[in-house]
Amino acid sequence: MRLPRLSPRTRHRIADFDNNLDRAFGRLRGNPVTDRIFYTASSLGEHGTIWLIFGALRGLRSERDWHAAVRVGAGVGIESAIVNLGIKSIFRRARPVYSGVRPLPLRRPLTSSFPSGHATSAFTAAALLSEDDKLWPLYYATAVVVASSRVYVKVHHASDVVGGIAMGMVMGRIGRRLFPLPGAPGAGMPESTKGLHRS
Repeated sequence: MRLPRLSPRTRHRIADFDNNLDRAFGRLRGNPVTDRIFYTASSLGEHGTIWLIFGALRGLRSERDWHAAVRVGAGVGIESAIVNLGIKSIFRRARPVYSGVRPLPLRRPLTSSFPSGHATSAFTAAALLSEDDKLWPLYYATAVVVASSRVYVKVHHASDVVGGIAMGMVMGRIGRRLFPLPGAPGAGMPESTKGLHRS
């Protein structure tokens, strides 16, 4: 697949955006508290671990919540396959260069930098988990921390994270529409009766 080439002006704007965000996070790097928060968030985002934990905890509440747990587990798996085996192979963007000594252990992935898989899975999972759940602010707040941690630890450019967030939100919405929770308006109803139900 041949992608359209970005104009020099667009590339310059993206580079400025990435550099400005990197400098902003650079003011926090080296602080033991922020190092611990963001490196831990980055590690918990590996393979969707934090989202599987949240899903399992929600699944303990009721049968409907169990369906939500299964859906988020499947959603994160499907998202990972689409992003890592498909989208990343198209863009093949180089990752940021990190020359310092890391304060905490961190796995450095070898795949393309764009988009951020952590950001994509975070917002896919948050969208799926937040449906009919009063804890939705927790899910989205965690998603923001996990996604931004990838810039903090200098494994992704900021634009990789923004792209991942956008893709994750779209994938999450698609997942909610294709696999509605039991009891959701219109779930499991014939097309001929959905209009009556909504009215």
